[in-house]
Amino acid sequence: MADLFDTGAAAPARASGSAPRPLADRLRPRALAEVIGQPQVLGPEAPLGVMLASGSLSSLIFWGPPGVGKTTIARLLADETDLAFVQISAIFSGVAELKKVFEAARMRRGNGQGTLLFVDEIHRFNKAQQDSFLPHMEDGTILLVGATTENPSFELNAALLSRAQVLVLERLSLADLERLAQRAEREIARPLPLDGSARDALLEMANGDGRSLLNLIEQVAAWKTDAKLDRDALSRRLTRRAAKYDKSGDEHYNLISALHKSVRGSDPDAALYWFARMLTGGEDPRYLARRILRMAVEDIGLADPQAQTVCLHAWETYERLGSPEGELALGQAVSYLALAPKSNAGYAAFKNAMRAAKKTGSEPPPKHILNAPTGLMKEQGYGEGYAYDHDAEDGFSGQNYFPEGMKRGVYYLPVERGFERELKRRLDYFAKLRAKRQDG
Repeated sequence: MADLFDTGAAAPARASGSAPRPLADRLRPRALAEVIGQPQVLGPEAPLGVMLASGSLSSLIFWGPPGVGKTTIARLLADETDLAFVQISAIFSGVAELKKVFEAARMRRGNGQGTLLFVDEIHRFNKAQQDSFLPHMEDGTILLVGATTENPSFELNAALLSRAQVLVLERLSLADLERLAQRAEREIARPLPLDGSARDALLEMANGDGRSLLNLIEQVAAWKTDAKLDRDALSRRLTRRAAKYDKSGDEHYNLISALHKSVRGSDPDAALYWFARMLTGGEDPRYLARRILRMAVEDIGLADPQAQTVCLHAWETYERLGSPEGELALGQAVSYLALAPKSNAGYAAFKNAMRAAKKTGSEPPPKHILNAPTGLMKEQGYGEGYAYDHDAEDGFSGQNYFPEGMKRGVYYLPVERGFERELKRRLDYFAKLRAKRQDG
């Protein structure tokens, strides 16, 4: 597949009677210096720039969204290093084809030429298939360049990752896309029939994907019009590219993380934006309802006990109304959480108590707080010395409720925000009263 980009000279015209070449293919770069974008990978002090300058290229994994140049850069690396370029796709290749590729690379190496094996969608190979690359990478039969849109940490074997350097390719910026559009206009020998706002809209529609932009430009260039179209006219003629969102992939976790951290950071506008991004990407509102409720428990807690009630009511409202009306209730809950006082004291207290329970899980409760329903248990001292708090002064006995011999734990430390300010006052009151009772 063609991967976008920049080229200084027009591609040769097609021969008479041959099939037309897509614009993206005609603009394929012929050298790394012509590639638009990715300076963090291709710059003189960037990983590939340093490798090529030193003449030492290692196996690589390109991780990035579609249409940012993964295939093109791999092909040009082969040209720069005089390696034979072999391309396969993990979607269409199996064990039998891999064996043929490895055998051909071995024969090629025997004749004095190395092989750069480019594997598109490498994350789709299973563990055994990924392992099959290892011996051929180690003995130099192939130099592997894999491409993936998924997080390599989750999708690729540790053994494979240890033998390859992961390079992150980024979405093309609007400035990068504008350069690409200008190259395309030179290739088709005429400007696009768009005014300034429509041109900006066209770049935005590409969503950082160079190949998508070139496909859009090809559509626009085919329109028979002498007048420049505005943004509204362009929107009527073109369907906006669907937002990048995979409900089971890396982007799903990136966006829910952005939503959660925006709520925690008390920014309702950012929180609503990420909430809307997930909805427009097709996320299940019930998943969002669960996560919003978790935010109330984890990041607001007892600083605003009403927050959980708001989330539960919003969830119930969604269940009654459905989409899209019920989504408004969830959005209002997001705004409420973002502006609520924040405290993770209850969350931290629970984790601290869990750690202590795991360390001292065999310790029995002190006998004075155990019930004694039989005579034998009374003889063993169960319930002996228990002080009934309602009979004590101030309704508080100050007795010890931790296991005997265990140092008293301090787990809950409320903050001076929201309702926890009142809870801290109560906690301090009982701590002083407990010390007074125990001294007495």
